[in-house]
Amino acid sequence: MRILEVLEPSGGGSGRHFVDLCAGLKARGHAVTAVYSPVRAEERFVRELMALDLAKVIALPMLRAVGPRDYAAWRALGHVIREEGPFDIIHGHSSKAGALIRLRRPGRHVPRIYTPHAFRTMDPTLSSKGRLVFGQIEGLLGRYLTDRLICVSKSEYDHALRLGIPENKLTVVVNGVGAPPTGQRQEIRNLFGLPQDALVFGFIGRLSTQKAPERLIAAFAAVARSAPEARLLMIASGELEADVRHQIETAGLTDRVVIDAALPGSAALQAIDVLVVTSRYEAMSYVMLEAAAAGLPLILTDVGGTSNVLDHDVNGFIVPNTDDTAALTAAMARLCDTATRARLAAAASGRSGRYGVDAMVDQTIDVYRQVLAGRGATRD
Repeated sequence: MRILEVLEPSGGGSGRHFVDLCAGLKARGHAVTAVYSPVRAEERFVRELMALDLAKVIALPMLRAVGPRDYAAWRALGHVIREEGPFDIIHGHSSKAGALIRLRRPGRHVPRIYTPHAFRTMDPTLSSKGRLVFGQIEGLLGRYLTDRLICVSKSEYDHALRLGIPENKLTVVVNGVGAPPTGQRQEIRNLFGLPQDALVFGFIGRLSTQKAPERLIAAFAAVARSAPEARLLMIASGELEADVRHQIETAGLTDRVVIDAALPGSAALQAIDVLVVTSRYEAMSYVMLEAAAAGLPLILTDVGGTSNVLDHDVNGFIVPNTDDTAALTAAMARLCDTATRARLAAAASGRSGRYGVDAMVDQTIDVYRQVLAGRGATRD
């Protein structure tokens, strides 16, 4: 197949998925053209995407916010489809790229596949007006201009149904990850000045409202007072970094918390004893999957994808998705107990082989083939 993959955020979990999918498609003999937006692109994402040696990689500016520049992006994307095609499948990732690839002229067309990587309407901080507007847009595009919508978790699937998207347009394909790196625990701890005998809680993700890092800092501050061996490693950057650093300084934790964005999160997991995800919403977090594949105990807020990787009090703890950090603090305190941590770590290690990337790629290809078989191989 000749496939066009399009992404706007160009980083984070959706970026990880995009790179893994493009690599897997190429490895299976498909010709992949990748379009990404350089506006919010992470350097590591661009470097990894370029290293795949795809048929073509195109930087096309797309903005996250809805605005007049979307028309220029839509026209530019249309030019790519005409000039670089014909394609058998066009697959948009994230809400902006998903909308741009699906807005098209009526008539015969290349099948459009859409992976939201968390609907905007899954954000509990979204205003009621925003929820109404974005929900109507997603519902209309999903019903009338989408050949198949790929959800990355059952919770995202259920949310799509609530938006009015027909069940026959929906498929669940859970994200997958490669084998985690090993053998560098001591080296990475030395790199960050973390004692070899320290209990290291880890946070990996954007410092953004969605990821709620302020919850973790507040809980860690409470735990750190009675656990002198505890440290916090945050592999992160983002728009809230200045606020997070100020919170750390105010709490007197500058010698207990490390923030770094240079090391890949998958590598940093080797130095972490417990992964903590404090997100307000997710579809299926790659960080959760990578930590589960690495056999780490988890503390996760009750968001999309949590049930895919965590059984409460078996391989970690699920805590309420709230800004009240009492339950989060209590869960972190329980993981400070050596016996409890050993029990959860043993269970986590036993489940670590469930989250492979090959299944994700193969299931996505199956979706492409089902759509083509159902519609016939039409091309723009």
